[in-house]
Amino acid sequence: MVVYNVTVSIDENVADEWLKWMRETHIPDVMNTGHFKESRLCRVHGEEQGGVTYAITYLSYSEQDLNTYQEKHAPQLQAEHTEKFQGKFAAFRTLLSVIDEFKSE
Repeated sequence: MVVYNVTVSIDENVADEWLKWMRETHIPDVMNTGHFKESRLCRVHGEEQGGVTYAITYLSYSEQDLNTYQEKHAPQLQAEHTEKFQGKFAAFRTLLSVIDEFKSE
C-alpha cells in the first residue's frame, strides 16, 4: 500500500470555506476516482503564521492505482483547487510506502 499525503496551509480568512469544500466536494471527488481505499482529513497542530494547516491522507490500493490517479485525475482536481483558492494556500505532497502495520487488539 501507498499513502498519498497532501499537506495544505490555508489562509485563515478562507479556512472555513476551504474545509467545507474539501469535505463536501474535493475529497469525495478524489475518492470517487476509485483509486483509494480510504482517506483522512487531519488538522496539523503547531506554530501557524496567518494560516491553518491540514494533512489529507489517501490510502491507495496499490502503487499502480496511485500512478493512474496522478496521471488521469490529479491534474484536473488540483487545478480546481488552485482556481478556487488561488493565492490563499500553500501545499506539498508526499508519497509514503507502508512497510508494516500495527493494530491494537
